[in-house]
Amino acid sequence: MLLVALLAILPLAGAVAAWLVPSNHQRPLVLPVVALLHIGHVIAAIVFSPPPSPSEWIELDAIGKIFLLEMSLLFGACSVYAVSYLRYRSERDNRVLCVGMLVCLSAMTLASVAHHLGILWLAIETTTLTMAPLVYFNRNARSIEATWKYMMVCSVGIAMALLGLFFLAYSMLVAGIEPSLLLESLQGAAPKLPSAWLNAAFILLLIGYGAKMGLAPMHTWKPDAYGEAPGLVGAMLAGGLASCGLLGLIRVYQICMITGDVRVYRVILTGVGLFSIAVAAVFLLRQTDFKRMLAYSSVEHMGLFAVALGIGGPALRGVMLHLIGNGLAKGVLFLVAGNIHRAFGSKNREAARGALRRAPWSGALFLGGFLALTGSPPFLPFFSEYLVFSASFSLGWGRVGAMTALLLMVAFLGMALTILPVVFGEPPRDRQRTKYRDTLVLAGPPTFLLILVALLGIWLPPPLSRLIDEAARLAGGGM
Repeated sequence: MLLVALLAILPLAGAVAAWLVPSNHQRPLVLPVVALLHIGHVIAAIVFSPPPSPSEWIELDAIGKIFLLEMSLLFGACSVYAVSYLRYRSERDNRVLCVGMLVCLSAMTLASVAHHLGILWLAIETTTLTMAPLVYFNRNARSIEATWKYMMVCSVGIAMALLGLFFLAYSMLVAGIEPSLLLESLQGAAPKLPSAWLNAAFILLLIGYGAKMGLAPMHTWKPDAYGEAPGLVGAMLAGGLASCGLLGLIRVYQICMITGDVRVYRVILTGVGLFSIAVAAVFLLRQTDFKRMLAYSSVEHMGLFAVALGIGGPALRGVMLHLIGNGLAKGVLFLVAGNIHRAFGSKNREAARGALRRAPWSGALFLGGFLALTGSPPFLPFFSEYLVFSASFSLGWGRVGAMTALLLMVAFLGMALTILPVVFGEPPRDRQRTKYRDTLVLAGPPTFLLILVALLGIWLPPPLSRLIDEAARLAGGGM
């Protein structure tokens, strides 16, 4: 229990330290120090599996371990990147950004270990609040518009999720069971819960956590927030906050899969997932801003998660694998997109062309991240998507699998139309070269993430493979 407590307390202690450090130059160094300690404690928690708290409100199960590992690794890369990035942006005070990132890490950690759905909701709401000032880091008209849109959509969504939790607890009362928001209690009572109240709770929670994930049509905050936030903040939004929303949805899914009739939940999830992928594919085809393109790519992959949950069975292993692959690959693309943005002074594909010539390291990483994210072998997303597609055909969801594959091909084409000109195009002669140059600290973290995604696609360590199998079993309703 102490080990789990330290996981959440360490970032909070780091946030206090970052707030007290007076130097704008030295403050960002707190981030990688906390990140290293956090990753070490996460590995220890995964290996030693600490027991749950006496109240069972806090427990690190296999699902929580997968989410916690992905978030901690992503935060570690972003924290190292932040040191050089914030020195490059020395005109901005970085106290709020450093503190916000650390508090957000603490909240994401709490979400990963929460087995009380009320605590999980509180942790996810905390991530929303702490990331809002970070979206506004550039302090211009577009960033404040993006921040308000982010706050409005996500706050309405999380309020809907809270109402869904009330419905969930009330369904136990209607069934004559003592109300509780403990995951294990809800799973035990699931077969007895009245379907009307449970279905209503599921819809509300899907809308609420779907807004956090960025499922269409609750995705409208993503293009603005991802487009206007710094690259490292975009990486945390895509690989951290969206993952927290997915975790909330999976916890609800665990309860619903124990009820007698699960087809209604599967149909809703596959429908919402396909709609999200379709919306993303349409907008990807006509996108010229490569940071907004990454936002629609995130909508696409959140839709893929929903489709995989709807299919169930072996696709749930694909969900857990894709969580790691998608989160880390998104980190590569967002960090590198920030580098290319600074190298050209623009996010538009017409103005930012020829990255391989102007910022060769970042240009190569942008291409590699694109191939990884879109499921090209040997990267991990290729194998996770293969599991989803194979499960769809083996379990009788062949039309869903075929439609998903077709939409992903359209999305691939849309991303290629933006990324390939940025990487291989001819640098505009009418735009002066900026002072930006690739350095080890700015290009090293995304390089590490890309290598990790490739290595996990080639060889999955047996302990991690067993952990993923256990997480998939729990997600399907196993107790």
